Amino acid sequence: MVKVTKQQNNDDNMITLIDEDGNEQLFKELFTFDSDDYGKSYIFIYPAEQENDESVDIQAYIVTDNQDGDGQDLVPIEDDKEWDMVEQVLNTFLDDEGNFKG
Repeated sequence: MVKVTKQQNNDDNMITLIDEDGNEQLFKELFTFDSDDYGKSYIFIYPAEQENDESVDIQAYIVTDNQDGDGQDLVPIEDDKEWDMVEQVLNTFLDDEGNFKG
């Protein structure tokens, strides 16, 4: 399982993801939510360089506290039923054309 570390930037809506190879990429937070059914927190993000693009690549992750206790990790969603639930939540925030209405 690949873990991506979340590091908060000065702008609360911007995070830097660092993959297992040490590569960094800046993302903008779309929104977060908690699921009582799964007992987890989730985050939707998209690459910061796509902010003014007509369409963006929205990614979803599970948010967990890291083992060191000094931050959070973003973990890929691997369960199909869990992924379906996350997509349904996202779809409630998209209009018929796929634009974010939050």
